[in-house]
Amino acid sequence: MPSVESAFVVFDAQDSGCLSYGVEEAGRRWLVKKATTVEGRASLDRACAVHTTVRHPAIVRPVRTIHGATGPTLVYQWHDGSVLNHATVHGADRSGLTRFQQLPVPQVEVALDAILDAHLAVSAAGLVAVDLYDGCFLYDFAASRMRLIDLDEYRPGPFVLAADRLPGSRRYMAPEEFTSGSVIDERTTVHALGRTLHHLLDAPEDRRGPRDGRQSSPTAWRGTSEQRRVVQRATRQAPAARYPDVPALVHAWRLATR
Repeated sequence: MPSVESAFVVFDAQDSGCLSYGVEEAGRRWLVKKATTVEGRASLDRACAVHTTVRHPAIVRPVRTIHGATGPTLVYQWHDGSVLNHATVHGADRSGLTRFQQLPVPQVEVALDAILDAHLAVSAAGLVAVDLYDGCFLYDFAASRMRLIDLDEYRPGPFVLAADRLPGSRRYMAPEEFTSGSVIDERTTVHALGRTLHHLLDAPEDRRGPRDGRQSSPTAWRGTSEQRRVVQRATRQAPAARYPDVPALVHAWRLATR
């Protein structure tokens, strides 16, 4: 596998403790991901476990894992597309999200259904979503196809949070992810998916008025009132007030969308 010195693109300003780069070999393109810190190694170890357990057409999984002294190196097939939020240590570039939010609503709904369907497989595997946000969404605008990437922090659940908080974007995280000793389970995944439905079916920020990007006015919402009610239940503060699991959320969303 070619080294980073021969890469056509390098992603080295991440806060994940990992280095990723694109290389070409024998006319084919690959994305190589390796750890640069202890935290990064733990993340890639979790990624190996996730991809051993979960398979879905929308989830980009490694085609090769190379084990070495510094941990696993994951090799993925290169997929064209735009990450909806290209987040680095220097800030976030959400130009992909803005472009996505201007697509026709039926096209957005197809992409959202792919995300939800992938999480049915996640649920069936007994995993909960951790660090799910718009940086995990790779959208191919030419092919109108949504893929999920970097699901490295997903974990078997339920589990009790031993740290002060879980990794992730505040725009997508549930309240219990900031409370040591709280239970993290499928209702946490439901919250993250509800925030996903909210953000991706919302209008671009420049059309929402002077708001903080977390809440939008009713006129900015591009979905139906039935879909909005699904989102509101999925993202309630108290876990017990949300849908009990991912299948229940997906069922409610599909009823509201058909």
